[in-house]
Order: sequence, then C-alpha cells, then structure tokens
Amino acid sequence: MDVRGDRTGQSRVAGQEARLRYAHGDFVIMTGGAFVRCAVTGRPIPLEALRYWSVERQEAYFGPDEAAQSLAGRS
Repeated sequence: MDVRGDRTGQSRVAGQEARLRYAHGDFVIMTGGAFVRCAVTGRPIPLEALRYWSVERQEAYFGPDEAAQSLAGRS
C-alpha cells in the first residue's frame, strides 16, 4: 500500500477515494485517499490536481467547465 503525506499533513492512500471538507482556498482531508470524484462527471481527481470545488455545495469539479456547468444547472 502506497501511503504519502499531503499538504494538510495527513496521509493519502493510493487507489483509495478521499473524503474532504472544502473551505475557501483550501480543503481538509477527513478520510485519507488519493483522489475525489467530480460531482458532474464522476471522473476521479487526484488530490494534487484538485483546483475547483464549491464550499457551499461541498463538491469537487474536474475543471472550470464542470464547475460552471454545475453552478449553472443548479440554484
């Protein structure tokens, strides 16, 4: 099992989905893992590549297109 540290100081486990709490400008890892899933597409997003999320909805997005799609489709 590959366990590495991340920017929050918690470990992440390769191949395991993480559970995060999204905050403004950062996130907190609640359950260690290597990725989260995009709320729009379901695609895995490696934690080191995660750049787009909604604090209000507590969901992650693969990129700016998915974020815009989610925000436009729900109010």
